[in-house]
Amino acid sequence: MAGVAQMESEIMAETEFKAIVLSNEINLNKISQHFGSNRKLKWEEYLILKGTELQGIVREIEMKRVYLFHFGSIVFLNFQYHEIMDVINYLKTIESGIHDTNTFKYVDEYKIEINSESESAINNDYMVTKQIAEYQFDIVSTVLAKSVALEKIEADISRVLDEIEEVVNNLYRGELTVSDEKLAKMSASILEFKLSTISYVMLLDKPAITWNNEGASELFDELTILFELADRYEKLRHKIDTLMDIIEVFSGLAHSRRGTRLEWAVIILIGIEICLSLFALFFEK
Repeated sequence: MAGVAQMESEIMAETEFKAIVLSNEINLNKISQHFGSNRKLKWEEYLILKGTELQGIVREIEMKRVYLFHFGSIVFLNFQYHEIMDVINYLKTIESGIHDTNTFKYVDEYKIEINSESESAINNDYMVTKQIAEYQFDIVSTVLAKSVALEKIEADISRVLDEIEEVVNNLYRGELTVSDEKLAKMSASILEFKLSTISYVMLLDKPAITWNNEGASELFDELTILFELADRYEKLRHKIDTLMDIIEVFSGLAHSRRGTRLEWAVIILIGIEICLSLFALFFEK
């Protein structure tokens, strides 16, 4: 019995968080209804799976939680890799928007250590607290979810920048090789990034719990600074604005190119008409 008590104490003394991105968007209401809840979740809310909701999905459910967010992030508390895959495979049967994967490209981790004999501290990859509070799970999960979603957006924007750099290099040679279709896709991608960072991920918005819980508000502010969410958001915003300016230039050049082609087409048609008129004047008498 003493060994069991010691093991439970060790479990309680540490909570490990692993955040991953599985898609651009997750239908939380569909998953919530599957688990027996008819309450409609707002866009800024998240869904928590724990206790009996995890029964039948993973073998051990004690001290385990799953936080799901509308913008595609999922945070696992105290899960091993095979348990994470069990949950993902189960959720895929409910929500088709969850991607099928065995590897996680965008991952962020954190840890909460409970130590009554140590000073409370918040670091980049772990925090130490004398006594655990419910809101700490919620806040850490929320910040991790936002951070890992932001990481995906950063990577996607870098890929678009690489594509645009290739077009710019061609412009130096006097060539505008981008097609109207590719230009439209680039514009759509940039607008999607803007929508994701502002509307979907809501990087700078505080969770509802922070409005009536001072401890939650302070923890959110500290973690937001540690994970540099505001700074990363500003850098993203500047990149998106720059991309939009470049796309606007490309659109202007493409429009000018189409205008020039149209002018040449009109000139050629006029020339053909003149030739036909001359032919009729001199050879059809």
